[in-house]
Formats: sequence, C-alpha cells, structure tokens
Amino acid sequence: MDLGFETIGNATLICHDRGPVLATDPWIIGSAYFNSWTLSHTIPDEQMEAIKGCKYVWISHGHPDHLSVESLAPLKDKIILVPDHVGGRIASDLRGLGYKVTILRDGQWTTLAPRLHILCIATYNQDGILLVDIGGTLIVNFNDGTPLGWASFVKGIIRQYKHTFLLRLFGYGDADMINFVDENGRRFEPAAGKRFPVGRNIQLYAEGCGIRNVIPFSSMHKYQRSDSAWANQYTTPLPDLRIGFDSTKCTLLPAFISYDCTKGLPREIRPDETQSRLLDPKECGDDWDEPLDPTDNQRLRRYFRSIEALHRAVDFISFRVGGHDHIIELSARGFKTGVRFEVPRNSLMQTIDNECFDDLLIGNFMRTCLIGKWPKYGLYPDFAPYVAKYADNGRARTTEELRLYFREYRKRAPVEYVGHRLEEWAFNYVRRHVSPNSQLLNTARGALKSALGRF
Repeated sequence: MDLGFETIGNATLICHDRGPVLATDPWIIGSAYFNSWTLSHTIPDEQMEAIKGCKYVWISHGHPDHLSVESLAPLKDKIILVPDHVGGRIASDLRGLGYKVTILRDGQWTTLAPRLHILCIATYNQDGILLVDIGGTLIVNFNDGTPLGWASFVKGIIRQYKHTFLLRLFGYGDADMINFVDENGRRFEPAAGKRFPVGRNIQLYAEGCGIRNVIPFSSMHKYQRSDSAWANQYTTPLPDLRIGFDSTKCTLLPAFISYDCTKGLPREIRPDETQSRLLDPKECGDDWDEPLDPTDNQRLRRYFRSIEALHRAVDFISFRVGGHDHIIELSARGFKTGVRFEVPRNSLMQTIDNECFDDLLIGNFMRTCLIGKWPKYGLYPDFAPYVAKYADNGRARTTEELRLYFREYRKRAPVEYVGHRLEEWAFNYVRRHVSPNSQLLNTARGALKSALGRF
C-alpha cells in the first residue's frame, strides 16, 4: 500500500506512507490477563509482516491487550511512542527492558513520514488517544477511552477534515469487570446481559463527534480459561455491532479493513476466527486451592494501605484465597462497607508485585462481592480508578501525590478540564443512585454531554 491504513487484531492500526510506518497497540501473539483473554481473530500474514516492517509502534496504555510484552519482543528494533502519562510508568518500564522510547507531548503534531503525522493526548485515566493525518485523511483512535478534558480540542481538529475515521471500543460491556457475586457466591447478571443495541450507541457517539466513518475497535477478544469462559456469552459478535445503527451522517465500516487514502476505497479484511481450547487454571499457573502464606499477607496490606483514598471509601478489603479469608482493615469506622475478592494466589500476588490490579478485575475469573452500602455501579468511581489508574500506573498513592497528579493534568487543558470534571461529578452522582442495568445511565450521560457540547 502506498498511502493508507489497516485495522486488525484487537486494537492495531497500521499506517502506510510508501510502506508501513506506524503500528498501534500490537497485541499480535499470546494471551492477556493471566491467559483469560485471547484474540478473537488471527492476524493474517500480510498484516503481520506490515506490523513487523513499521519503524514506529505507539502504545496507548498499560493493559496487556494493548501493551503486550510478548508481542513487543519481536519488535525490539522499533521506536516506541507513548503518551505523556503523569508518572511515566510505561516509558520507564519499557526503557528498563531495553526499548527505545519517545514520549509524545500533548496536543503537538509529530511527523513520522512525509505524508503521515500524529498527535497524541494522555488522559488522567492513564489512557491515550491518537490522531493520525495520512495525506489529509484523519483517523481518531480512541481505543478504550475518551478525550477526558480534551473534547473541544479534538472536535476542533475533526472539523478541519473532510475524510474522518473514528476507531473506538463499542460493545455490550464485557471488557471490564463484570464478575460480581452475592455473599453466597451467586453471580449477578451484568449490564452486558441486557444487550442494549450497540449500533445505536455507535451512531450517537460518531454523530456527536462529527465523524464521517466508524470502525469498531479494541474489543476483539474472547475468553479461554475455564473459570472465565462464562463471560463469552457477554462478548459482542461482529454482526451485533450493526444493530440499531441507522445514520445518514456517518458510515459504519467493518472492524477489519484496508483503506487506500489515494483512491478513497475501503476493502474488508476477513481474518479467520482463532481456534482455542479451554484452559484449566492450573495451566495458567493458578491453583484455586493454594493458600496465602504470612509473607503474602504483609505484601497485600502494604499495597492497599498505601492507597490513602481507599481509607475514605471502604472499611475493609477481604481476600478469599484457597478457601480462607484474609482481611485488610482500612478504617476505624468498623466493618460496614467492604469488598471481598475470591481469587487464586498466583495471579493475585503477581498483580501485587507488578502493581497491575486492573489485570485481575478485567480478567473476569476473580469473583467480587460488595459488602455493605456501595454505589450502584460497584467499584466505580471510588475504588477501581484509585487503585488501578492513579496508584498503579500514575504512581499517586497518597493524598498529596493525588493532588499533584490531577493538578498536572489540569494544567494541560485548564478550562476544558474543569468543565469535564463537573460533568463527571454530575454523572457519577446519577449512577450512585441508578442501577447499572438501566438505560437511564446512557440517557443521563447523553444529556450532560449535549448540554456541555462534549462527546
């Protein structure tokens, strides 16, 4: 391809200017989330060779379906581009592994080839979005996220282009923690089970952005562990992405395409579905009967007690490992509000040692029980972001570190940041009082965004 792009895998965009130049989030081999996730479709040889032929690789954030260490190993000669995340964990970790890393400053265009330019934005949720100009065609790659505090800036750029493409995760909602159980271990039906029409959400989002074309992205996975395969019923088959889509303003394209920017022609890529077998947890290093030892308890306590925001949100955290409960007290208020995680020892202690607790939440083999009075939306927004986003990846564990963390993001786009945070406060207030299975959540979010001119 002379000038254009391809989409393949889970969240991989391949950009060409007289040959392959840039690949994003290359999860191209191996599994993710302690072998819970595998790719839903194979990577064809043509696209695999193009990825390996790129000079640059962009990594949006630290989730293993985006930053796959196994997939990066054969790409050791590439220049790794990363967003300017506060804390700088990804850049530091990859440099420690011997990779050449360049940090992209927020909102600045960088030229990678004569007709290929990129602009990167780091968001306070430790995600990154990427805008790509290929010969006058604009690609807006949101992967898993949204431009938190940068919506007007991004919209302003979109309006400058005639040919625009949005790449973003859309689906029923399994690509997050949905393995909630009651105190007797009975699983709650997740919101993904309601199967709200995905195409309708795609249409509203794309039209709100002012985008001409949409490509479903960053949700091409399936579950392969015997203790997480139950979640396959909540993944989103590719045909379901069209349900409810009826726009006259934008076009919904297939998830895997090759697009020639010179001719303006998309061509669908039809990769084979992956053939996978169901894995016993023991094959993944997890024995559900293995207990914690006293040293493990100490490490767990240090990890969670160091996150000061948790002391205001919950009274205790309990881990049920190998059939035994281990309690971490966080508050002197008593034991009114807490959370119990039932999880195998090996994966638990790996997340603690590697500071990547989100990998357990998203893997969906760990069972989570909320005890006492919690927001109706569970671990959001008072628990999960503070652990997985701000502490683990942002390196902000104390109250003072967290204040400086958000101050840095506010400095980068002050006016819009404040407007966005007010919007988030209002939306979080609504979802504290509304069931996560309710369509009212989407309605409230849409109304707020419409009133504030955001997406």
